[in-house]
Amino acid sequence: MKTVGVVESLWRYPVKSMSGEEMAEAFMGFSGIYGDRCFAFKNSAAPKGAPYLTASVQQRMLCFRPQFRFPERAAAPPNLAEAMSIAPGITPANGDENDLAVDVVTPSGRVLAIDDPALVELLGEGISETNHLMLVRSDRALTDCRPVSLISLQTVRQIETELAVPVDKRRFRANVYVSLTSNRGFKEDEFIGRTLRIGARAAVVILERDPRCKMISLDPVTGEHNPDILRKVARAHDAFAGVYCAVLVEGILKHGDQIQFAD
Repeated sequence: MKTVGVVESLWRYPVKSMSGEEMAEAFMGFSGIYGDRCFAFKNSAAPKGAPYLTASVQQRMLCFRPQFRFPERAAAPPNLAEAMSIAPGITPANGDENDLAVDVVTPSGRVLAIDDPALVELLGEGISETNHLMLVRSDRALTDCRPVSLISLQTVRQIETELAVPVDKRRFRANVYVSLTSNRGFKEDEFIGRTLRIGARAAVVILERDPRCKMISLDPVTGEHNPDILRKVARAHDAFAGVYCAVLVEGILKHGDQIQFAD
C-alpha cells in the first residue's frame, strides 16, 4: 500500500461550535469520532436543515471550553476491547450517558454543567430574543454533513500563503489533520473516491470536498471575525477546503499513524 501521509493531530468537539480538544488517540466509529459533537443547542430561529446554534450567530461560543467530566471514560466505548476482537462490521455499544458528561468553562472562567440553565442564558446574550435554545444530546456526532472531516496541513499553509497572514489550522475544525508526503495544497481533493487506511486497522472512504462557511473566518480562540479568510477560499477554491469521509472500518487513530491507499 502506498503511504500518502501521517496523522498530524486528532480533534473532537464535545459541544457543537464550542472549542475543541486535541487527542493523542481517538476511537473512530461508523458515526464518527467517539465523543465528537455529542451535545448541541437547538435554536428555534435556525433553518430546519441546520437547527443548532453555532458561532456563525453567537461568535462567543468559540470562547467556551467543554471538557468531559470523566476523561478516561469518555475516551472510547466501554466494550471496545470486545468489539475490536470481532470482524469489522460490528458497531461497538454507545457509551453510557454518564461517561460522556460534560462541563463547560465559560469565558469568565466559571464552570457550568452542560445542562445548567445559566449556560443557556450566557449563550443567548447579545443575540436576538427569537433564538430560543434547548440542549440536545446524541450518541451520534451532530455534524452538519458527514461523520469525519479531514484536512492537510499543506492546504492550510497554501491558504496562509495566499492571504499573506498567519492562519490557525483550528479554524477548519477538522477531526483529522494530516501531513501529506506531497507538498502541494489541496492534494486531498484528489483522494475523492479512494479508500484510505489509517493506522493498523481503521479505514475511510473520501466522499467529497468540504464546503466552507463563516466559521473559518472566526478566530478559534477569540471568536474575532476576519471575512478575508472565507472570501479568499471562496474566490480561489470555490469555498472548499478539506474533505469529508465515511468510515468503512472502525478503529483507534493515533498521532503519527501512517495513512495509506487501501484500494
